[in-house]
Amino acid sequence: MKKSVYFELFLVFFKIGAFTIGGGYAMVPLIKEALVDKKKWLNDEEFVDGLAVAQSAPGILAVNTAIITGNKIAGPFGTIAGTLGAVLPSFLMILALATFLSGVRDSKIFISFFNGIKPVTVALIFISVIKMAKSTKINMKTAIIPLGVGILVAYTPVSPIVVIIFAMILGNVYFKIKDKNIEKRGGKK
Repeated sequence: MKKSVYFELFLVFFKIGAFTIGGGYAMVPLIKEALVDKKKWLNDEEFVDGLAVAQSAPGILAVNTAIITGNKIAGPFGTIAGTLGAVLPSFLMILALATFLSGVRDSKIFISFFNGIKPVTVALIFISVIKMAKSTKINMKTAIIPLGVGILVAYTPVSPIVVIIFAMILGNVYFKIKDKNIEKRGGKK
């Protein structure tokens, strides 16, 4: 039984890695569809939490998500299966492209193909942002934080790393205070 879970993890992340052009945020809708909607390995809240951790950690989003999901579903071997699935398609594609790219790099068809992919990638990122906003039940009060962070990173010299670390500390402090207040009121939320 465990072998099939490992193979399923490998296959899910292999498909995501093989059929998503644009990486990162362009993969989010496919990852969510596979992990939450189809396999039901994660619910919406677990997915958004895992995605936040995957984005905050150094490395590739799909690999970080594979590590988090693989570990949750099947432990350390699940982590290995998911990670191999996420990494192998890129490795194989780069290997194939390296051997044949020099002959077609200046081809009009090749250039047109990649120019056509750019708007599709932007659309996929936009769709993933909208879907995540809906699943996290963002309202005007909670929308201020991502907008503020976006403006801070885009228009000031503050490093995104500093913003991430500051947000993690602030979030931990906020939830510690919130939990203490809940305990004082008798454990009712």
